[in-house]
Amino acid sequence: MLIKTHHDLSSYAKKFENSLNKQKIKVLVCCGTGCIASGSLKIYDELSRLIRENGSLADVDLLKEEEGTSVKKSGCHGFCEAGPLVRIEPYNYLYLKVKLEDCEDIFKQTILNGEPVERLMYQDEKKVYKTQEEIPFYHKQTRLVLENCGHMDAENIQECIARGGYEAFSKVLRTMEPKDVCKLIQDSGLRGRGGGGYVTGKKWGQVLSQPNPVKYIVCNGDEGDPGAFMDRSMMEGDPHKVIEGMLIAGYAVGAHTGYIYVRAEYPMAVERLKLAISQAEESGLLGENILGSGFDFDLHINKGAGAFVCGEGSALTASIEGDRGMPRVKPPRTVEQGLFGCPTVLNNVETFANVPFIITNGADEYKKYGTKDSPGTKAFALTGNVVNTGLIEVPMGTTLREVIFDIGGGIPDGKKFKAVQIGGPSGGCLTFDERHLDLPLSFDSLKKVGAMIGSGGMVVMNEDTCMVEVARFFMSFTQRESCGKCIPCREGTKRMLEILEKIVAGNGTVEDLDLLKDIADTVKNTALCGLGKTSANPVLSTLEYFHDEYLAHVVNKICPAKQCKDLSAIEIDASLCKGCSKCARNCPVNAISGKIKETYVIDKKVCIKCGACIEACSFKAIKEV
Repeated sequence: MLIKTHHDLSSYAKKFENSLNKQKIKVLVCCGTGCIASGSLKIYDELSRLIRENGSLADVDLLKEEEGTSVKKSGCHGFCEAGPLVRIEPYNYLYLKVKLEDCEDIFKQTILNGEPVERLMYQDEKKVYKTQEEIPFYHKQTRLVLENCGHMDAENIQECIARGGYEAFSKVLRTMEPKDVCKLIQDSGLRGRGGGGYVTGKKWGQVLSQPNPVKYIVCNGDEGDPGAFMDRSMMEGDPHKVIEGMLIAGYAVGAHTGYIYVRAEYPMAVERLKLAISQAEESGLLGENILGSGFDFDLHINKGAGAFVCGEGSALTASIEGDRGMPRVKPPRTVEQGLFGCPTVLNNVETFANVPFIITNGADEYKKYGTKDSPGTKAFALTGNVVNTGLIEVPMGTTLREVIFDIGGGIPDGKKFKAVQIGGPSGGCLTFDERHLDLPLSFDSLKKVGAMIGSGGMVVMNEDTCMVEVARFFMSFTQRESCGKCIPCREGTKRMLEILEKIVAGNGTVEDLDLLKDIADTVKNTALCGLGKTSANPVLSTLEYFHDEYLAHVVNKICPAKQCKDLSAIEIDASLCKGCSKCARNCPVNAISGKIKETYVIDKKVCIKCGACIEACSFKAIKEV
């Protein structure tokens, strides 16, 4: 397949759409990283075998126009809690937690007879949800960027074209001048989804106006936040949408070379991107004289070595150039002197993935979603103490309550909601209490309470979470990831971590809290780059919203959540102890003594608080206090 003109692209799109329609049944096996880890490739192979032996397996090569049943490797469906996932079209059945032994039933009941396998479907006390779209987790989402993820073959450019892929790029080449593209993206209000929220069209316009004839497009796929996997899922599930967004950006600013910077820890994303780039090159959608327009564009992949700081723009470009990834002083900004000292558009994966929709549907249609100052949707990786974990996409302005309790299904095991960490440890980490549950998720609303959307990681925490330990954990991460170039970040994060470790060990003082805040404010105001400036957010936010918890640690020497081992003790309730000796027999350090049928006691100086005695006691006489 070689696409030389706009007419070729349109013709192939119609041909491939007709081929898809001939596939009467489509079996989409989730082959995102999470489901693959749970065995989805074996499920893919088994379903393929069963259908092949039945003689009805259709080739996924749409040039062949075969009828029958197709089996495809899709990207992430989003409902990661319930993987491995299998979607069956045209019925829109979604099967959850599929095992290899379930394939026979899926084949016989659904593929041969169209009947659902209800035991594999989502259900609650109300009903069995037979279609994916009915499931509450999906029903309350608005999936624009993730529209194709889980609904198409992630490794097939033909299916991408059948679904309108590269039509937006064709449109700008046929009908728009570069300045018009920049203006449309600016009119849409699209803001960078990587954390800063800078107006995308404005950035593109700044690069377009630079006199240097050599310019670059760089896609930041270095998603380093703990608990975040939005960009990874987009690169795995719909890589051509990201490529198309970069092509449009290249045309808009006059750039002819692009780089996608991906974490090396994302091997599946790298593999899918390489395949997509190869397919686009072979099809004539990358390279020279694309679609006969005279526009040239080449795309390269760079793998990051796992440095969190390389998510910062100037550190990322330095890494691509072969230098150590360290931020530099600005100005000059990336739009003026970025990659190889040339003007550079640097946006993250999700930002580029929004572009084709805007070009196809217009700025006004895009602004129907979200809020006035934060149009569109935002993808979040919903994890932690929530029933339904996974990848979600909601309009900007959606409240935390809607995300956590409607889409997420609430807090498991009857526990109470306590906090949510949003945007990563250095990208707008803020904890919330009940007052903030109805706060709309947008760039400006979060900024007012000292937070940021960040890249979109969202970790929900229940009542058993110690917020001081949360601050210590994220500060430990940030301190390890500091590049060490500037003193405020290098020394400040180290000192904050030392104080937090002192507090959770039971040795903190009230004066330590004042010093902790002073250092945090100093680092926030004086650090060189975004990592350093926001590294104090976990400290400042928990100090503000959970100050009583800090005071309990330093004044009363207790951890209210009973998570800090140095501030807890294990005791035996004499009124409940039966003297069975089971606790003593299970203690690994012989800290428990006593006589049979008499109350046993724990030597707190010897006890290592491992909890083995609590688990061993049949009478619930041993508790952590």
